[in-house]
Amino acid sequence: MIRTYAGHSSAKASNELYRSNLEKGQTALSIASEPPTQCGYDPDDPIARPEVGKVGVPINSLDDFHALFDGIPLEKMNTSMTINGTAMWLLALYVALARERGEDESKLQGTTQNDLIKEYLARGTYIYPPQASMRLIAEMYEYCLEAIPKWNASNICSYHLQEAGATPVQELAFALANAISLLDLLKERGHFDDEQFERAVGRISFFVNAGIRFIEEMSKMRAFGELWDSYTADRFGVKNEKYRRFRYGVQVNSLGLTEAQPENNAWRIILESLGVTLSRNARCRALQLPAWNEAMSLPRPWDQQWSLRLQQILAYETDLLEYPDLFDGSPVVQAKVQALMDEATAEIETILGMGGVIPAIESGYMKTALVRSMSERMSRINAGEQIVVGLNKWTEGLPSPLTAGDDGGIFKVDEKAAEEIIASLEKTRATRDSARAQAAIDALKQAARDGSNLMEPSIECALARVTTGEWAGALREVFGEYRPATGIEGQQLGLTGDRVDMLRGRINTLAEQMGHRPRIVVGKPGLDGHSNGAEVIAVSARHVGFDVIYSGIRLSPDEIVQSAVEEGADVIGASVLSGSHIDLAKQILDGLREQGADEDISVVVGGIIPPADARDLESMGIKKVFTPADYELMDIMESIVEILEAR
Repeated sequence: MIRTYAGHSSAKASNELYRSNLEKGQTALSIASEPPTQCGYDPDDPIARPEVGKVGVPINSLDDFHALFDGIPLEKMNTSMTINGTAMWLLALYVALARERGEDESKLQGTTQNDLIKEYLARGTYIYPPQASMRLIAEMYEYCLEAIPKWNASNICSYHLQEAGATPVQELAFALANAISLLDLLKERGHFDDEQFERAVGRISFFVNAGIRFIEEMSKMRAFGELWDSYTADRFGVKNEKYRRFRYGVQVNSLGLTEAQPENNAWRIILESLGVTLSRNARCRALQLPAWNEAMSLPRPWDQQWSLRLQQILAYETDLLEYPDLFDGSPVVQAKVQALMDEATAEIETILGMGGVIPAIESGYMKTALVRSMSERMSRINAGEQIVVGLNKWTEGLPSPLTAGDDGGIFKVDEKAAEEIIASLEKTRATRDSARAQAAIDALKQAARDGSNLMEPSIECALARVTTGEWAGALREVFGEYRPATGIEGQQLGLTGDRVDMLRGRINTLAEQMGHRPRIVVGKPGLDGHSNGAEVIAVSARHVGFDVIYSGIRLSPDEIVQSAVEEGADVIGASVLSGSHIDLAKQILDGLREQGADEDISVVVGGIIPPADARDLESMGIKKVFTPADYELMDIMESIVEILEAR
């Protein structure tokens, strides 16, 4: 299957994009949802308002799904949804849509990502505590196996683990430990007989990452297949070879795409795709490629078309698909595969020895390992030990013609779309049968309390025009919310030398002058859960001598301001990757003024921020803006120190 990950602004605008991509030869859909939908908030909730429709499509009720899939036959479409905390809700909406359109829901095909373990570790759109989240996943398997037999209820997702810095061994081990723990839970719940359990194992699918070291990545995929076959046969007794097959889709690596010399990203993307296509016995079932400008903004329609054409050339012009596996019998490849398997198996057994992935999440073991790996990666790039062309070597080059157009190669969301979305939501609330909606919410909460499967109550909520925020809010009342470990404690960079020593000396001088060690609050305002940048900055600041306060993701601007005031901070460092940097920065600055702290606390902002927006931020009062081009951690730290020294 050939997909592009897409969705923005509104259901109507996204529907137009999907239909256009299908007409160009795309064969399946991959739905990108905005942060409020992923975190279970309606667009008129104060924490959601700045991010409505910015980096994905907003889905607030069944009315939006009617618009999103208008003219697209559900029975004939394979639909992948990158949705996790609200995965059950989105699947309920999809089933409800099929019922209202008179389509056979048993013929629905697709995948809900629904991997909350990796959300706690790397992506941040979790809502409920781990036990409740795993219950929701298990209940979706129990519903789908008979009602929607071609639906993958979840997709064990190692993609974001690599984006968070995971090594190939960690990607293998954490993903497989996750899948094994899920199967342990399904076994323990006792809903399936032996034949059904084997089929449920066969519905486990994976979504992986493929980086630029494509020989190692290809070996990783062969290791995935061999380990999965071994664990499903030996631990779970699955006899049917078909159900032990490692089924996976791919989005190739985005972490290595650069804002500097962005045209180079096209070559990175095609090379990364080789790791998951070269070996026939370890080839992906579905491939989606990022766009060359992902480190700069959302892709424009032309950018998505270019990614689609790359896949089509690989599939239809080359002879890639004509041969048996090219690497069977290669001693070099087999040795690499065996080494990966040995190291991954040791890590898997360590996690299972803790009692599975939930204890490993609650203790912070897995998160700490990822933060350490990302810190080591950034240290290697900063030290020049890991070359990134155009970023830390061969940085001189001619201007890219791809960014020379009027739009600068950047997609901009229609700012009026959010108002239209809120108006549409208000219309749904005003025209629905309120008594039916309230009864559906009450039934949902009752099922959550008594342990009944939540799928049918969720489908009734969808049909009754309950909203995304209402569905998630009802379960928040029963399950509560969760904040996992940040993983930054005890972490250090590998950077040493005169520059680091001089910076520490300047910070010591500042400490003497100020009467306290310089203090920075690193904040993730809003619903964007991509925390890698914030974590690396927190580790870096502590490495050079700052006092650091970092409380993790999903804080409101008011909460960040309050924390900075109470902690006596000198700087707020806000990280925003959701395209909402203008709105969120304004709220932080307004909050500081209201607290009378705007003269005492400086604000810097980092994220995927176009040059024009960076100028706007600095004119608003932001002291410094950092983008992916600012990869040198000591440069960033020195800039922050200069701000304090200039007071």
